[in-house]
Amino acid sequence: MDVNIGETPAGRMKMELFSDIVPKTAENFRQLCTGEYRVNSRPQGYKGATFTRCRVVPNFMCQGGDFIKGDGTGSFSIYGDKFPDENFKEKHTGPGLLSMANSGPNTNGCQFFITTAKCDFLDGKHVVFGRVIDGMLTLRKIENVATGPNNRPKLTVKIVECGEM
Repeated sequence: MDVNIGETPAGRMKMELFSDIVPKTAENFRQLCTGEYRVNSRPQGYKGATFTRCRVVPNFMCQGGDFIKGDGTGSFSIYGDKFPDENFKEKHTGPGLLSMANSGPNTNGCQFFITTAKCDFLDGKHVVFGRVIDGMLTLRKIENVATGPNNRPKLTVKIVECGEM
């Protein structure tokens, strides 16, 4: 996942997905990264989506992935609007964990967050489905973008490219 902050390339984050533990959740994220899931022949996914209208909270997480509305309220998955929590086997034990953002139990869609610290208070509420294996500096750059009201970044933080390696 290649990210720009403003017009400046911030770097790439490579993630490992826990497809052996949460296969449906991992597959949803993977297909939204590759754009292989299509609606009316149009690829659906994260390319071009921002962290800007979602949230960046230092010492907590960076949330993004709303490519539907772009304001943190959109929901979409390869399984329909929302899909159930698969399990909570993996915990929010430290920085760099990839987890589903949701609006309550069984409301997973396209939005995700990456932890920037231990967040054990999220255990049992948000499905952890992967981790950053390379590019923690890029995550720290996103985390350190100045924010305004509701933790919205003042600069556009955009996913300019994503896929599968």
